[in-house]
Amino acid sequence: MKKIFNLLLCFFPFITLNAQINEIGVFLGGSNFVGDVGSTTYINPDKLAFGVLYKWNKSPRHAYRFSYTQSTVAGNDKDSDESGRNKRGYSFENKIKEFSAGIEFNFFDFNLHDYHTKVTPYIYTGISAFFYDDLYISGGVTRKDKDAGSFAIPMTLGIKSNITPHFVIGAEVGARYTFTDNIDGSNPSNSNLSNLRFGNLNNNDWYVFSGITLTYTFGQKPCYCAE
Repeated sequence: MKKIFNLLLCFFPFITLNAQINEIGVFLGGSNFVGDVGSTTYINPDKLAFGVLYKWNKSPRHAYRFSYTQSTVAGNDKDSDESGRNKRGYSFENKIKEFSAGIEFNFFDFNLHDYHTKVTPYIYTGISAFFYDDLYISGGVTRKDKDAGSFAIPMTLGIKSNITPHFVIGAEVGARYTFTDNIDGSNPSNSNLSNLRFGNLNNNDWYVFSGITLTYTFGQKPCYCAE
């Protein structure tokens, strides 16, 4: 009976948590936009960004990651180093609400069952679905046409460390290459507004989230039974 009981204890973590470590936490940082309006600097956070995330650590080297992040992105031609944009003087603001799923790869082993302090760089990629306002600019004034949504490819580089046995802190920069060219109102999808399109219509928009993640780890260590 005792052997059966011990065997059940060994299988219990696999049944409940599949012998994995989970992380849940928050993201806080800033965002910036790169497109046909405003500055072309790729890392220049100027608006607050925040969100929540969950990771399922499949191994010490990779994890499945899911997140929700939202922010306002903005651009002003007066902030650009290009003289043409300075003279044009357009500006916009848009709200981004993003859901993202993908895989995070650690450069070094990051075994959360080992409570010794560990540090590793990491990369994350996957697919993001986001919602925003379809804008247009007329007479120098930015207006909303309708609600819109699109997809993006996240490309994130970061570094993280377990600061306590149950908390992991990270710093990351994540650029999103989007499948739309109208976050800034330069390429409205409404065919009735096609005469208002401007800029490079062959290049899609980018937005970037830069900031800090703090996650709490939970889940039981796998049980290896003696034969």
